[in-house]
Amino acid sequence: MERIKPRVMIHPASYGNVRRAVDRAFELFSPDLRGKKVLVKPNVLRASEAAEGIVTHPAVLRAVVEKVEAMAPASLVVGDNPGVFCYGENERSFEKTGLREAAKGYYRNIGNEAQEIDFNPDFLARVAVSRAVLDADIIISLPKFKTHGLTVITGAIKNSFGFLPGAQKGRLHRAAGSAERFHEAIVEVFRLRAADLFLVDAVVGMEGNGPAGSDLREIGLILASDNAVAVDTVMAAMVGLDPMALPFLRHAKRLGLGDPDLGALEIVGEFRRLAAFKLPPLTGTLVLADEQMQAVLRERLESRPRADRDLCTGCGTCIDQCPVSALSMIENVPQVDGDTCITCFCCQEICPEKAIALAS
Repeated sequence: MERIKPRVMIHPASYGNVRRAVDRAFELFSPDLRGKKVLVKPNVLRASEAAEGIVTHPAVLRAVVEKVEAMAPASLVVGDNPGVFCYGENERSFEKTGLREAAKGYYRNIGNEAQEIDFNPDFLARVAVSRAVLDADIIISLPKFKTHGLTVITGAIKNSFGFLPGAQKGRLHRAAGSAERFHEAIVEVFRLRAADLFLVDAVVGMEGNGPAGSDLREIGLILASDNAVAVDTVMAAMVGLDPMALPFLRHAKRLGLGDPDLGALEIVGEFRRLAAFKLPPLTGTLVLADEQMQAVLRERLESRPRADRDLCTGCGTCIDQCPVSALSMIENVPQVDGDTCITCFCCQEICPEKAIALAS
């Protein structure tokens, strides 16, 4: 009998025994990989050490790769498109994080080959998508359980943003132009090619000033589903949010991609809220009424990136990566032009020193 409710697995895990959770996920969702072209897409934000918790942990990737190997696919590719602009960061990001080694020879720089396809003209008429995404019969997405200054959480839907090679992401940030429209844009990217299975690395998550902050949270779980809206709904509820308060989940519902209602899901495992979970700055009231959420979003649009002088090294990475050239170096510290800034948070994501946060 066909399942009516989307199913989300919540399974205890550590990085030492993550294979048990991976095996359980494949048992529950039964992807048929024999003879198929498989793409495994981790979350690789930028070059960092695995212990920083910014990317999908290598232990999770290795466990998934070994599981897929055993299922006799026709081919297996591991890849992502890190960063906002830098195509050349791909190999470096996979190498430094340990994900290239964990990929066991299946890593490929999927940013080297892309194909232009039609997109939503409200944002961009066409976008370039990595050919490995378009060629795959099965896509397995491995998001990291993290907060995000612009989308509040970054999970299954947001992980598909990495289907776009570097400069495309910057162009889309610029085309969106606001926080709420960017929420809609990531859903539009997601539905270009929805992944077939999602396994979220929630063994060690991130709270506070994500997606590249320093506040790590021991969660000890792997989440899995074959429905992105379902797994993001569970993530939102776990951190104390009303899932319908998140614009990207509301947009996904409007498009018929799923219902962000915890009661409409089948949970396999034990659901628990994470006590005193720290949301990104300025998003704490998203759990309240919609009118208040809109006020928070407006406040966010009026806020701008600010560099911590004690942490900033003046490397200029944020200036290079800003899609609208809103940053300049003044007295060896990046300063923002408030009239140009679109509050896309790209500078915070890419800062190697975690020196940038939004401030009102």
